[in-house]
Amino acid sequence: MGKKDLKIVFFGTPEFAVASLDRIVGNGWQIAAVVTMPDKTAGRGHKRIESDVKKYAVAKGLKVLQPAKLKAPDFIEALKEINADLFVVIAFRMLPREVWEMPRLGTFNLHGSLLPKYRGAAPINRAVMNGETVTGVTTFFLRHEIDTGDIIDMRQTTIGPDDNAGDVHDRLMAIGAEMVESTLEKIVDGTVTTHPQPEGVFTPAPKIFKETCLIDWTAGEADIHNHVRGLAPYPGAWTVMTDQTGKETEVKILRTIRTGKSTDAAPGTCLSDGHHLEVATGDGLIEVAELQPAGKKRMAADAFLRGYHAVRFGNPASEDE
Repeated sequence: MGKKDLKIVFFGTPEFAVASLDRIVGNGWQIAAVVTMPDKTAGRGHKRIESDVKKYAVAKGLKVLQPAKLKAPDFIEALKEINADLFVVIAFRMLPREVWEMPRLGTFNLHGSLLPKYRGAAPINRAVMNGETVTGVTTFFLRHEIDTGDIIDMRQTTIGPDDNAGDVHDRLMAIGAEMVESTLEKIVDGTVTTHPQPEGVFTPAPKIFKETCLIDWTAGEADIHNHVRGLAPYPGAWTVMTDQTGKETEVKILRTIRTGKSTDAAPGTCLSDGHHLEVATGDGLIEVAELQPAGKKRMAADAFLRGYHAVRFGNPASEDE
């Protein structure tokens, strides 16, 4: 069987999945259908929002399926009618058994970590937040328990001390696209081999919520730096700024610089020379280089300091009392 004879259904939603889809479409693989999330509506005008994968698929004239429920009989029937040889899944919802067991050659997933490390919804963010220096991507055949299937291939990349989650995302997206195609080639050639993940040894990567993103200024400088870059550029670590009048404003902290300076100031205390903004942590000072007050654009610290006089960062005063 050649690659043009292999009938593939591709499952994915965000930009991370588009790079792989684009590579395999561009290199002549047959995509029988693309499955992605239903359109959403947002804002006062109820503007329709389509997934990145859908936008790409429509532009390429690919068949698109957008099931609200993955066990819906009409969706299951539509997949059966396609009679695909293989399913490829990247950054999509958990598939029910009756879906991933359907194709004769199985279903494989591209995951943004070196499994079994960082199983879960936010592997890239969590790796950076935890100060990892190495991460990577893994392809593996699906089974029922999430991110636990037998590994096909892995590739790694380093995480620099100032890399943020966006930097790592973009590198893994490109590496992953190459590995998805190499995995397809091994399956077509009949040379694919797998090995099981070790039992009982894994690092979780749970979904990120707003409360996850709150900065604890009593933590050490290194931990805060990792927290900020692990959530940048999206969704963004945040804090509450109190100014000289006592007004409180929610602010996202998008880039920090470790200073190595010590201080006797209480954690969250803001120190500024009018151009640079430093904040006391649990074990020293950290410089805030880029931030975004609620309702405003992202800005460098010197621009922020021209409009705001921050006294401290931390929880609202009412919560500290």
